[in-house]
Amino acid sequence: MRHIYRCPLRWADMDAYGHVNNVVFLRYLEEARIDFLFRPEKDFKQGSVVARHEIDYKRQLVHRHSPVDIELWVTEIRAASFTLTYEVKDDDLVYVRASTVIVPFDFEAQRPRRLTPEEREFLREYTDDEEEAVAA
Repeated sequence: MRHIYRCPLRWADMDAYGHVNNVVFLRYLEEARIDFLFRPEKDFKQGSVVARHEIDYKRQLVHRHSPVDIELWVTEIRAASFTLTYEVKDDDLVYVRASTVIVPFDFEAQRPRRLTPEEREFLREYTDDEEEAVAA
């Protein structure tokens, strides 16, 4: 299953050419990630940090008033990290493909932690293919 976030485009997001600035896409991914992880019914209450981003720009997104869709799903689950993959798109037109490695983090102890069984179960619901998820 994939999580879909309807991301609004803002006037300040565009560059001098009227396109959404490449750096802004990282904020869009953050908004989609927060919308996915921090919902009332499924909350990563203990916290997490981003360990790595990879982003492939496929085409320019021209500023407009309608939102763009961000599809997000889980591609890997490990003992103490997981990978989210994204497509920023309109129907079949993809602007960006990206991935983020996220590490669960205990802010009180100031160290990484393992995923809880509840977090693992939640993440498994969003794998496109159960065989892709690595049970560690």
